[in-house]
Amino acid sequence: MQELDPKRLEENVFSLFDDQWTLITAGTPEHCNTMTASWGGLGVLWHKNVATIYVRPQRYTYQFLEESEYFTLSFFDEAWRQQLSYCGTVSGREADKIGSCGFHIKAAGEAPYIQEARLVLVCKKRYWSDLDPAHMDSEALEHYDNDYHRMYIGEIVKVLIP
Repeated sequence: MQELDPKRLEENVFSLFDDQWTLITAGTPEHCNTMTASWGGLGVLWHKNVATIYVRPQRYTYQFLEESEYFTLSFFDEAWRQQLSYCGTVSGREADKIGSCGFHIKAAGEAPYIQEARLVLVCKKRYWSDLDPAHMDSEALEHYDNDYHRMYIGEIVKVLIP
């Protein structure tokens, strides 16, 4: 993988998350977990390029995010859709999702990422906060049954492409 200046990224950020999905990976290259996500965003905060992700506390990846300083977002070509679906429905507590999908873990410093991705964002965790139902409208509340996401904001410290 080679580094790309984040300002040269020419992706539709809405499509990246909503249509293409991403794998959120956290932990160490030796012990990590990944999960599929379709909620997130990219932008600028505190004069930094950032990624925002949302993870429910019951997800296995949540504990890795809590313990890690870094996380990665890996985006794939459509040919990997079945594996992304699998990583979104099977828990890493019960199966070796990474191995079952034929994925390989690589390291970007301390951050594990999926080698087969076509785009990887390496993020340093800068902020987290739990979503508060008191601040949601009725339409947003329809997505919950008292299991509110934790929002993580990560500074994008590297963009990697093949």
